[in-house]
Amino acid sequence: MTDSDVAERAFVLAEMSSDDSVTMAVLAGRESRFSASEPLNDPPVTYLEETEAPVFVLTNGKRGVGRGVKSNTVAPEGSFRTVVLVTGRRTLCLVGRTDGDAVITIPHESVAAVRYSTGFRKHRLVLQTPESAYHCWVHRKTGERLLESVTEFLRERKVERPEPVEDDEAVSRVMYRGRPVARDATDESGDTSSGSAESTDGETEEEFTVTYRGRPVDRD
Repeated sequence: MTDSDVAERAFVLAEMSSDDSVTMAVLAGRESRFSASEPLNDPPVTYLEETEAPVFVLTNGKRGVGRGVKSNTVAPEGSFRTVVLVTGRRTLCLVGRTDGDAVITIPHESVAAVRYSTGFRKHRLVLQTPESAYHCWVHRKTGERLLESVTEFLRERKVERPEPVEDDEAVSRVMYRGRPVARDATDESGDTSSGSAESTDGETEEEFTVTYRGRPVDRD
């Protein structure tokens, strides 16, 4: 696509969207939502299919996207950032890297559960699939209303029997010193929302403690 094609499509899609998180500047790759810097190598709009349109846009700076567990992060490099496009078909996570943008796609039919948490320094949207979870870090200036809208939108599109994402098994495997380790479900969370780490439906967010030979392993 030429620069004019990118600008035109970004303008049209932004005008079509009913949510103000979808802007021409972000879609055209001219800036991130809370930064004047270009977030990716290629404009976010170029990653959309021909008939695909974004409903919501989330961004963050250096946190990136956690795969499997939130500490297993694909993070932006250099001055690049992260853009998450929620469309009618999928959640498309784009992470700017010096050797090319990383692309993580989570189809709606693969989402088993979705929740969000808020924090003083950052927020987080979590998409749970049959085999894994995807932790989309969100800029702290993002309003909770937007997070609620995204969560509700994704919940409405869940299917009765979600399908695993192609790389679910790989991203959910936790390794320590070259060996897979067990994960024990616990009730811990590093995010807070007025002193709480509960999801919007009132359920406490589930995290995992990684153990190796019976001892916890520090993942951070």
